[in-house]
Amino acid sequence: MPKASSAKPQKTGAKQRAIQRQVDAKTATKSAKAAGKGKKNGKSAEEKPMQAGARRYPEPPMPAQHLQKPGKEAVLDLQPMYDAPFYKGSGKLDGMTALITGGDSGIGRSVAVLYAREGADIAIVYLEEHEDAEETKRAVEAEGRRCMLIDGDVKDRDFCFDAVERVVDEFGQLDILVNNAAFQIHTVEFEEITDEQFDETLKTNLYGYFHMAQAAATHIREGGSIVNCGSVTGIEGNKDLIDYAMTKGGIHAFTKSLAGHLIPKGIRVNAVAPGPVWTPLNPADKPAEKVKEFGAHSKMKRPAQPEEIAPAFVFLASPQMSSYITGEILPVIGGY
Repeated sequence: MPKASSAKPQKTGAKQRAIQRQVDAKTATKSAKAAGKGKKNGKSAEEKPMQAGARRYPEPPMPAQHLQKPGKEAVLDLQPMYDAPFYKGSGKLDGMTALITGGDSGIGRSVAVLYAREGADIAIVYLEEHEDAEETKRAVEAEGRRCMLIDGDVKDRDFCFDAVERVVDEFGQLDILVNNAAFQIHTVEFEEITDEQFDETLKTNLYGYFHMAQAAATHIREGGSIVNCGSVTGIEGNKDLIDYAMTKGGIHAFTKSLAGHLIPKGIRVNAVAPGPVWTPLNPADKPAEKVKEFGAHSKMKRPAQPEEIAPAFVFLASPQMSSYITGEILPVIGGY
């Protein structure tokens, strides 16, 4: 059996941390200049965060914590809520196998758990966060399903194809691909986005999705699906995430285009476009003081938790629920 490891995850993680250090240094200088201006975080006594879920979710201020890239969920002061204890499975994915990139933490972990609860075996691809990946595996196996861990870099085309082959060898099939792995970092000045940062963002978020989809499309059976993780930034843009928003808009266009191409094969392709979600991605992106305000400016005045986003991925993967849906972008952003 070929070994699906790009042999570069540690190198990629080191590169992402180097980019992060450069941006952090510039951001710290600008933040110091902006301090003392009395900016409010957008939450007033009249505008309390909205709580409409099965349980109460954390509200800003969030923990003022800044993580090193790529971001480990295990060290977050406030652990994301991913296990959705009130979500009851009903066999929507019985007998299926799903491959989830970035499945070690955040949205990817919650999707893995809910897919398992719906009857699917799971394979997750992750970069170098082994502790997070093992926790996801434990959670999937607690649902009574099998879980395969594959570490590597989705920027590497050979790794993507090798990973898909490993999944098919292990489980005998592939029915669902979830493209979720991502790189983002806030940059206040457009002119300061380096070629290195631009390259890392585009190759992780676009090349990674493209290579995984290309590798999976030849194996996904009729009735299967590809679900891409887009973003509200790909719909509305974001002045401090120009390169990231650019890739998310590209993912939305890729979703629509690939959907039309794969219709003859009976494979549906859709995307979920989340708003602010409490995962390691943002504390590994913004300075600690900015992290405190994360989600405060959304309509609901708080960030989502991963378990609030994951059911949308179930909906779009389930042939019982979305058999007539392809090429769609489903925003889950807490209100426009």
